[in-house]
Amino acid sequence: MTSDVHHDGTDTGGRTRVATGKVLPPGVPFPDGIRAGGLLFVSGQLGNVPGQMRLRQGGIAPETLQAVLNVRTVLQSHGLDLGDIVRCTVMLRDMGEWHAFNTAYEAAFTGFPLPARSAFGCAGLALDARVEIEVTAAS
Repeated sequence: MTSDVHHDGTDTGGRTRVATGKVLPPGVPFPDGIRAGGLLFVSGQLGNVPGQMRLRQGGIAPETLQAVLNVRTVLQSHGLDLGDIVRCTVMLRDMGEWHAFNTAYEAAFTGFPLPARSAFGCAGLALDARVEIEVTAAS
């Protein structure tokens, strides 16, 4: 792991809570992810402006791009990239935005293989976001 990641502690099972300090503002009550063996479980990422509790403006496409960029920031802090994602779960506030989301999602992964993915609609997301993306990556 690179030096720009700090660890919140390791439990007896070898799991390490990690935070980059680049995506979420201080005081958010969960880490960027959990490292367990060769897997990195990245917490759900919104399309928030890095370090702020406000969403990127412009709708589903810019939010999707920013959410993927936020995922990528966490991955890169561990020497990984989008191509190391093996599983992705997507939550959409409005399934009517599926097509626009999917177009932006595919564009964000240009040059990388698309991971296995599930997507589902939900009643609401933090910050009234349109999309949340969580991933599992393997090193």
